[in-house]
Amino acid sequence: MVSIALGMGVLAVLGSVVFDAKLVDPDGFIGPSYLRLPTVVALGFAIDLIPRTLWVSRFNPRRMPAVFTTRLRTHWTRDRMVLVVSGILCFYVTYVSYRNLKSQLPFIEGVHHKFDRELFSIDKAVFLGHEPAIVLHDLLGDGISAEILSSVYLWFLPLVPLALAVWLVWSRNLGYGYWFATSQCIAWTLGTVSYYALPTLGPGFYHPWLYQTIDDTNAGRLMNSLANSRVWAVNTSAPSLIDITNFLSGVAGFASLHVAITMLVALMIQYTTRMRWLKIVFWVNASITAVATLYFGWHYVADDIAGAVIAFLAVWLGGLATGQRFDRRGRASHPTTSTAEVPVEDEDEAPKLVR
Repeated sequence: MVSIALGMGVLAVLGSVVFDAKLVDPDGFIGPSYLRLPTVVALGFAIDLIPRTLWVSRFNPRRMPAVFTTRLRTHWTRDRMVLVVSGILCFYVTYVSYRNLKSQLPFIEGVHHKFDRELFSIDKAVFLGHEPAIVLHDLLGDGISAEILSSVYLWFLPLVPLALAVWLVWSRNLGYGYWFATSQCIAWTLGTVSYYALPTLGPGFYHPWLYQTIDDTNAGRLMNSLANSRVWAVNTSAPSLIDITNFLSGVAGFASLHVAITMLVALMIQYTTRMRWLKIVFWVNASITAVATLYFGWHYVADDIAGAVIAFLAVWLGGLATGQRFDRRGRASHPTTSTAEVPVEDEDEAPKLVR
């Protein structure tokens, strides 16, 4: 996790030097990342302690101090605090580096061939000669279904920091917290690599006229905003002169990180919880998100498939890196430690734990 974050940070700095572009912190639904992530975790800390204290103490003021300190001592241990701090810092560096490297894509315009034409042709073949936009819009309509798909698609924005906070703050097994944070870092890194390996814009940017009927949704307005910011960035001769304090140009099709991250969350819930209803909810969320990426023209079919591959790779590699063991041919897993320690096999000795 640490090595991934450092590697992404170095690449982002190198990219800013090569392209003479500013390194900036992306804004989000609760401000910049350096405020957003600690705020979410702080809220988790408060939600964990305050309501629990009130409930367990039965609102008896005399019992509250004992309940509060007991939870603080048993749950918020040194290992928990190390997990929370390291998880936040590594994810923050990885995510901010990802956003900056993604934003630098327009500055290599003309250097790399964009593969929109090829992927669009594949989409038409998959849909038996028809444009996916026309098929989905005719099938689902552009009324209430568009608003539902837009809401699910944009739910991704708060889901990323909230899911991270849940696994860091409330995972009973610290190994699961490290697994989730490591898998997140791997997924965003692989997504960055895919952007540069197969640069595309996405069907909504390549054929915008196919998606004009759904412009009046939040997802449609976001796409138009990103399209305008990209045009501004591409047509500005010196990237360092672009004032991108309030936004980063974020247009890249292959692969779909919306699909990758929502599926990653679903996989982690599948592996680390027993609540069947929760598994169903997040698998449905991942499925609807995949449909929304095609419906609004964010991605091609190949983008979504690549996003699913990234999710499986990230969860598997993250599990191996944090000492998880997969059972039943990968359909289940069990932790090999409940702390930050990861078991390491030695050829001449019994398995030993190392930090």
